[in-house]
Amino acid sequence: MSEVAYILGHSELEMQRLVLQAQIILSSRSLSVSYGKPASDRVCGVLDLGCGAGDAAMLAAEFVGPNGVVVGIDRNADALAAARERARTDGYGNIHFHHGAVEDFRDPAPFDLAVGRLILIHQADPSAFVRSAASYVRPGGAVAFQEQSPLPEGAVAVASKEPSLSRLDQVLPTVALHQQCFDWVGTALTSAGARFDASDHIGWHFRAAGLKPNFFWEIPVGDDSETPILTWVASTVRSVLPQLEACGAASAAQIDIETLEGRLREAVGAANVKVFGFPQMCCWARL
Repeated sequence: MSEVAYILGHSELEMQRLVLQAQIILSSRSLSVSYGKPASDRVCGVLDLGCGAGDAAMLAAEFVGPNGVVVGIDRNADALAAARERARTDGYGNIHFHHGAVEDFRDPAPFDLAVGRLILIHQADPSAFVRSAASYVRPGGAVAFQEQSPLPEGAVAVASKEPSLSRLDQVLPTVALHQQCFDWVGTALTSAGARFDASDHIGWHFRAAGLKPNFFWEIPVGDDSETPILTWVASTVRSVLPQLEACGAASAAQIDIETLEGRLREAVGAANVKVFGFPQMCCWARL
């Protein structure tokens, strides 16, 4: 298998963006729904594919408890160094990190659960990646992947009334700059070959891997212009800016990244809207 180039980079600012992103979107639901809470008196093993800065691995460590074990895999040594330091500082002695490609990983004991968060988008062949993940899981175990889904145009922000999350296909009031940020991110990822539609086809990828998919969908919503979602959006644009310039979609002067977050907050505040982040599609299957 091969990976699409990770255009977001691995700078210190990108590590901070990943941590913020996890604070906004990461929950234990994909673990508990796909597998069920492990019994406290037995070992449960979780494999975290593309663990990045370690947020999902640390959540999994809480999930399995002191008798469980978590193994995180990532290709990037800098991300793993950050993950190891964070896990050590926070006292997670049951997490082990492995540097390398998923297909090169070897472990004598099968895992109870293999998880991946925002990783299929970076795979040239997502179906093969799901199949590879399943090969590490024991019969009766589970595989779960969480991917970001682009919002339909017009559903990035909704006028300040209770949003109907079941009707995100309708045309809703938008904040133009916010929508532009999402367009920039989508353009950058697509131009680099990323599977920006990974969430739309995630069920197909599971079926192609011989698994029966189950789904749930979650959406982070910010209450007002102070929401950290706007920091997340602006920092994501910052991370993809080199790719936007490389593909000719936008220049640094056009984006003016140093003022982008402030302008976003000002625009959202003036429009008096709630703000949606990217929806999160989770797909899981039992083996």
